[in-house]
Amino acid sequence: MKRILNTLFVTTQGAYLSREGQTVLVRVEKETKLRVPIHTLNGIICFGNVTCSPFLLGLCGENKVHLSFMTEFGRFLARVHGPVSGNVLLRRAQYRTADDKDMSMLIAHNIVIGKIANCRNVLLRAKREKDKDKKASSLGGAVKRMSNSLEKLDKARTLDEVRGIEGEAAMIYFSVFNDLITMQKEEFFFHGRNKRPPMDNVNAMLSFLYTILAHDVGSALEGVGLDPAVGFLHRDRPGRNGLALDIMEELRSYLADRLVLSLINRRQVKGKGFKKTESGAVMMDDMTRKEVLIAWQKRKQDEITHPFIEEKIKVGLLPHVQAMLVARFLRGDLEGYPPFLWK
Repeated sequence: MKRILNTLFVTTQGAYLSREGQTVLVRVEKETKLRVPIHTLNGIICFGNVTCSPFLLGLCGENKVHLSFMTEFGRFLARVHGPVSGNVLLRRAQYRTADDKDMSMLIAHNIVIGKIANCRNVLLRAKREKDKDKKASSLGGAVKRMSNSLEKLDKARTLDEVRGIEGEAAMIYFSVFNDLITMQKEEFFFHGRNKRPPMDNVNAMLSFLYTILAHDVGSALEGVGLDPAVGFLHRDRPGRNGLALDIMEELRSYLADRLVLSLINRRQVKGKGFKKTESGAVMMDDMTRKEVLIAWQKRKQDEITHPFIEEKIKVGLLPHVQAMLVARFLRGDLEGYPPFLWK
């Protein structure tokens, strides 16, 4: 099993990353602020005006450490990685499967089962808490409707049907997402999903964490030899990592959504940490972004028992386990792709 490694997030504007032996150096105004051994990292993410030496790029490539660049406020720009490894036969199997609509539908079907079931569990747990407090809640109706969506999936026979059910379930989930926010309601509210750009504080946090999760999932897929761009639920589109988005669907609610809600409801983030630009987009300030990143790293260290492999793993390994299971299915070692189902 892959050992859990850290992602180095560099948010200080003007920082310069370079190589010293097998170590990553972070300098600000020619002063060394941090030294990190390369073997402890699985990724480096740079925000805004952060530059890197070509020798560091080489070190990252040699050690399969993915280096991503974002805008200061978290919009993905580019990613650098070393030579692609993995069995060419696995990638050919992936491409053949993606071209087969029936096989794509079967994989997409299981992915959507994972997504809807995990979103339903987020709502179900929140409903139980509200029931304890004897507060009226609309969550019960949403939970029932999402259960109906799972039943509809059993009857789906085409990829378009699967996509339609997935979209309907997502609308149900987000229609009650605001009810999950129990603190700081004046500053943190959710009236629907919006992105490119996010128009409120909650969407700003969701979009930011989805981008980080996409980085982790894409790295995990490449780590087992798969092509992150060729998906089954999300079809090919230039510049889009379809398979990474596929696997993310199972993990969004469990990893990103729950963390956003926890940070808000525990008052770990404040409304003053967000600002609205002239275009109407809402962005986190530097301190809030760091708070979110620290919480994300801590979350990755939590342990769970994976429902399929029945092993105790750190949460940060979930993308790697799911990538491994996709690869095993495509090789013919499994009869179907087992999605992550949070219990």
